[in-house]
Amino acid sequence: MAVGTSRPAETHGALLCHSGGPGMFGIDPDDLPDGLVVADERGRVICFNAAAVRITAVAEADALGHPLERALPLEDLKGRRWWTLTDPYGGLATRVGQPERNLLLPGGREVLVSARYVREYPTGPVRRLVVSLRGTEARRRTERSHAELIATVAHELRSPLTSVKGFTATLLAKWERFTDDQKRLMLETVDADANRVTRLIAELLDISRIDSGRLEVRRQPVDAAAAVGRHVQAHIASGQSPDRFFVRIQRQLPDLWADPDKIDQVLGNLLENAVRHGAGTVTIEVAPAAAKDDEKGTAVTVSDEGPGIPEESMGRVFTRFWRGSKRGGTGLGLYIVKGIVEAHGGTITVGRGPGGGAEFRFILPVGAPAYLKQGA
Repeated sequence: MAVGTSRPAETHGALLCHSGGPGMFGIDPDDLPDGLVVADERGRVICFNAAAVRITAVAEADALGHPLERALPLEDLKGRRWWTLTDPYGGLATRVGQPERNLLLPGGREVLVSARYVREYPTGPVRRLVVSLRGTEARRRTERSHAELIATVAHELRSPLTSVKGFTATLLAKWERFTDDQKRLMLETVDADANRVTRLIAELLDISRIDSGRLEVRRQPVDAAAAVGRHVQAHIASGQSPDRFFVRIQRQLPDLWADPDKIDQVLGNLLENAVRHGAGTVTIEVAPAAAKDDEKGTAVTVSDEGPGIPEESMGRVFTRFWRGSKRGGTGLGLYIVKGIVEAHGGTITVGRGPGGGAEFRFILPVGAPAYLKQGA
């Protein structure tokens, strides 16, 4: 039901909310996700949709037909009355609106407000004042997420940089006092800490690209089975027992076009998690699977026999900073894994494996380049 249609005296005002008439696009003001407030040439409210009621906690009956400054008594953060300050009807005739900013309603309720001045012709009088309202919850969540990311990065950088600074300062000041073995040990520690900083910076760049939708995928033919084998051999070379891993490769895998470096990043993260946080045998299976829209794809499953992930945490595994029951790391790895898989057009899920531990399964579509599809 359009705003105000239940009250005959306000029906005309409600219809004015629909600039092309009530049938234009079939859109009702109450269907809009953001608050919409429209005032006429006299500054009286003729539209106050359901989202505006929810955001401002002002009843529709207390807004429609009333002066804008009374229906929406906004103040800026310095306590100045917003409509008096901006003077939309008597101010500069060249103004077209107000950019979004944080304003306050009585009682301290915060709202994000932007305005558009509608004139029949440039520099003419304002015929409609259209105000958009949004709650601050989403922005608050984003700000908290950024603050948490900065705090995490600062914490993770402090330890390796302190170590690097300490060892290099010691070596420079007392080089002659140390044996070659002692120098080697300190330099190996510096090298390991420098690698840790490099990995963290790479994670931050990946997060930035994922969040902004700029994560590039350079597709090439990828042998998923060979990639799994390389990662398993790397763990064995670093001291893990060969019996710790069981690899199952099904035959007739479809050709996979993906970014080999990013697929290595996904496999490396999932195997590292299984080895570090799981227990028992780590099973890796590569098999053909149906991807989105019945497209052929490749499925990779990594499972272990550890305690697994609690049921109540399953929905948070791929969020930022999730670390499970064990501390350590930035908690950004699985968030990046999900972003990489989705950038390939794939999906990733988490559940409980046959051995009781965690099971991660991602499916990548074949992803052949367009010129190959056209030639097929």
